[in-house]
Amino acid sequence: MVLSKIASESDMSIHSTFASRYVRTSLPRFKMPENSIPKEAAYQIINDELMLDGNPRLNLASFVTTWMEPECDKLMMDSINKNYVDMDEYPVTTELQNRCVNMIAHLFNAPLEDKETAVGVGTVGSSEAIMLAGLAFKRKWQNKMKAQGKPYDKPNIVTGANVQVCWEKFARYFEVELKEVKLTDGYYVMNPEKAVEMVDENTICVAAILGSTLNGEFEDVKKLNDLLIEKNKETGWDTPIHVDAASGGFIAPFIYPELEWDFRLPLVKSINVSGHKYGLVYAGIGWVIWRNKDDLPDELIFHINYLGADQPTFTLNFSKGSSQVIAQYYQLIRLGHEGYKNVMENCQENARVLREGLEKTGRFDIVSKEVGVPLVAFSLKDNSKHDEFEISETLRRFGWIVPAYTMPPDAQHITVLRVVIREDFSRTLAERLVMDIAKVLHELDMLPARVKAKLAMAEEAAAANGSDSASHHKTDREWELEVTEAWKKFVANKKKKTKGVC
Repeated sequence: MVLSKIASESDMSIHSTFASRYVRTSLPRFKMPENSIPKEAAYQIINDELMLDGNPRLNLASFVTTWMEPECDKLMMDSINKNYVDMDEYPVTTELQNRCVNMIAHLFNAPLEDKETAVGVGTVGSSEAIMLAGLAFKRKWQNKMKAQGKPYDKPNIVTGANVQVCWEKFARYFEVELKEVKLTDGYYVMNPEKAVEMVDENTICVAAILGSTLNGEFEDVKKLNDLLIEKNKETGWDTPIHVDAASGGFIAPFIYPELEWDFRLPLVKSINVSGHKYGLVYAGIGWVIWRNKDDLPDELIFHINYLGADQPTFTLNFSKGSSQVIAQYYQLIRLGHEGYKNVMENCQENARVLREGLEKTGRFDIVSKEVGVPLVAFSLKDNSKHDEFEISETLRRFGWIVPAYTMPPDAQHITVLRVVIREDFSRTLAERLVMDIAKVLHELDMLPARVKAKLAMAEEAAAANGSDSASHHKTDREWELEVTEAWKKFVANKKKKTKGVC
């Protein structure tokens, strides 16, 4: 983060037990030290602090790849000192990027003629890709409005309220009004009918999500395309579609090949996808592909020559490492269609195992869909005793990082837990997670505060039914004794289960 704050006065220096054999003085935490220290000490100090980070493999909040083959790891380390932008110095790296763009364009059914080169670029991630696609839409719309002699100072973009925060960033940073279709109970993606109703002459594009961050669901891009074609005919506009396929772009082509969401639909003009999600590359790579050259205005492309030759560039940043581009090319040729299909089917199967395990507990409603990104989003059927945030927090004791969050408007009263199934999340881990969730539920049920609440609820229910047991109102001392007895039973049961285990 750019924003930061200094900790308390007692936290102003760094100490390292093991590093003391190399260095005896503490290091300032927020200022550069005056003197150098041995490389072994620097390594140990940093390594000790990093031990407190979570385990990336157990971070079920993230869509981002956390495992790659050792051969690819080696390729990445071998190229870590290459600057991706220096095309004249590293022409082979540039060629690999161009191959990736063309492979992904064909994967998304771009209408390319024989020997025609695809139009696209590698980015740091889908956030940058979306910024670039949005800028292209804005500039095309402005050029059209100028040519027609109409105002061009109030562009807007239509999305669902379920979009990732990068869309809000684009709207705010580049002064575009964000018109959001609100969610409703049981429908947690953008409604195509409502989206088309919100389109007006100033709409630069409608953004559809192939794989919602909230529940993994694919939005109905084909229906949106058909409705928008009709509206364009009625109004004379030419409002296009961008597909944010950050999560679903490397899933749908392999396990839902008949699903029409990509360049097969005429109004889809650009698509972004995250190579570092289901493209199976470590964090730091995304892609944006345009339908054809006409959809990327020439005035957005810069040409530089101070690195040795004329180089076109259309990115928000300049220098960046080439490792992720090379890793993406490795995955595309290493796995091919067959390998990606196997990985995605395996992820879906493990998601099914987790979903069925959670359903068997009888405690959860499943919010995610079977068709979509391989994840399981679920909420408590009854959160009067404990809520999803408490489950998320307690699961961390077992090493699991499972996020809990509220849905966007107008479904903000729904709270959800979400587990993202990545390539390195096995069936064994899925079964173990279900067991640990069951343990967490039991422990939360038996916490003293919860026991008292449950007993109070039981007493209220008995009173409502006219039971004699409800006629006596318990004193605080009686509550204390009853809760203590329940807690003793809980501890005794835990001891029985762990007897002989060390």
